Amino acid sequence: MEPGAELGAVLEAVEGRGGGAEAVERVLARYNEENRTTFRFDPADEDKRRKLCEGILNILEKDTKTSCQVACLEALRILSRDKKVLVPVTTKRNMQILMKLAKLDTVEDPLERVSEFPVIVEALKCLCNIIFNSSVAQKLSLELNLAAMLCNLLQECKDRPLVDDIKCFDLRLLFLLSLLHTDIRAQLRQELQGVQVLTQALESSLSVRWTEEYKAAEDRDRPPLSLQETDCAIEALKALFNVTLDSWNVHSKNESHQFRYMAAILRHCLLTTGPTEEKTEELHSNAINLLSNVPVSCLDVLINPSSQEETDIKYNGMNMRAIQILLDFMEKRIDKGSSYREGLTPVLSLLTECCRTHRNIRKFIKAQVLPPLRDVSNRPEVGTTVRNKLVRLMTHVDLGVKQIAAEFLFVLCKERVDSLLKYTGYGNAAGLLAARGLLAGGRGDHWYSDDEDTDTEEYKSAKPNINLITGHLEEPMPNPMDEMTEEQKEYEAMKLVNMFDKLSRDELIKPMGVRPDGTMAPLEEAVSQYQTNKQESSDSD
Repeated sequence: MEPGAELGAVLEAVEGRGGGAEAVERVLARYNEENRTTFRFDPADEDKRRKLCEGILNILEKDTKTSCQVACLEALRILSRDKKVLVPVTTKRNMQILMKLAKLDTVEDPLERVSEFPVIVEALKCLCNIIFNSSVAQKLSLELNLAAMLCNLLQECKDRPLVDDIKCFDLRLLFLLSLLHTDIRAQLRQELQGVQVLTQALESSLSVRWTEEYKAAEDRDRPPLSLQETDCAIEALKALFNVTLDSWNVHSKNESHQFRYMAAILRHCLLTTGPTEEKTEELHSNAINLLSNVPVSCLDVLINPSSQEETDIKYNGMNMRAIQILLDFMEKRIDKGSSYREGLTPVLSLLTECCRTHRNIRKFIKAQVLPPLRDVSNRPEVGTTVRNKLVRLMTHVDLGVKQIAAEFLFVLCKERVDSLLKYTGYGNAAGLLAARGLLAGGRGDHWYSDDEDTDTEEYKSAKPNINLITGHLEEPMPNPMDEMTEEQKEYEAMKLVNMFDKLSRDELIKPMGVRPDGTMAPLEEAVSQYQTNKQESSDSD
């Protein structure tokens, strides 16, 4: 935390009691250096920090030299981390001061002098902090038409050198506005052509070169993206995610083209690496989140006819590199072992929808995740294969995680219960089957091609001895009732009945049955429905 005495000296200088502009710049530069990593502030100095904010904004309103403006904006950025001092900052006048310094009115104040770029970047950073921390600033942003100005600045940056930092913080501000204000999100989508503007910014950050419609050039020798390029791409992906929420239905040919174009860029994004492994994972994670918003009918551009290159990952004549990257990403997230809901469910949901709609993708993924069974000596959840890992997730404590893992495997099995049970065992699949009303068997509602699975000879020979509940091969166990007399068997049976009866009366368990439609119900209700159905069937005969 900053010392109170030092803060007092800074305030004196800013208010004009400690020298001229050079003294202000010198004092603020020292304050900024000492508080660069300060995020918690002393409540006792709150009033001084408020006055300091006001004093800095008064200086910024005047025509001050560039280095002094940068020092003032850096100090304001540090101070704006504290929500409690933002009241004097979040006025229309002060927001307009910062917007002017950020060159957001590019018609009246064009983006020309490179020497002003550091001022623009710092002003955008200040606006990011202020809008993130102040609901008043969020409302003023709509009134001041900030989103439209940011889109104009983004267009102004197109094909210009040395503007990566400006683009990055422009995109971050658009992300924050679209996240925090639903009206601005709608404005971006409907009035400002935000999807096109942001998609172009993403394309520019990734330096995409097109070989044909919806197909970008794949340069294996291309170096990784720089840190600036990666950050720009990530911010564009995050803003696009907000703007494209609820985009499941495509209403026009133009919208369909826009989303297919976006999906082709996202495919290129998946094939691109960042400067570090962590940055690559962050880039791919945000690309996957955005792909989840793309209408599933437009995701066929993730695969395209394979070239003659031997390095292509091919299936049925199609290039599957992007799908392989998605699978590898999924397995990496499973292996991480934490934050499954945020980190794993988006990629699992995306792969599930791709498999449900696109046959080639489903068959390619099934060949890797659920290859023909040979060794069934271990339970399906035991082992290190992708199948083992996914089956373990089917009984995860997080309901959302286990549902999407089970749904993914179910779709790979073409929503056929018998095929799913073969790979997972009844015990692991019971939750999904109960939820879908398929405990009695059958298949889901979606239609799939009629190509049949073929069992291996090893599986066929082991099948009679596979325990359907656990899904693995068990040696035949001796029957403990073989050596019992009929009276002993009857005694043990009644003993078991009495135990269940006691548990039921004490309401520790509730006996359940399966209705004719495959859903669970209390036992009496299930039996009653079967009897009613049987009676109606005999009456019709």
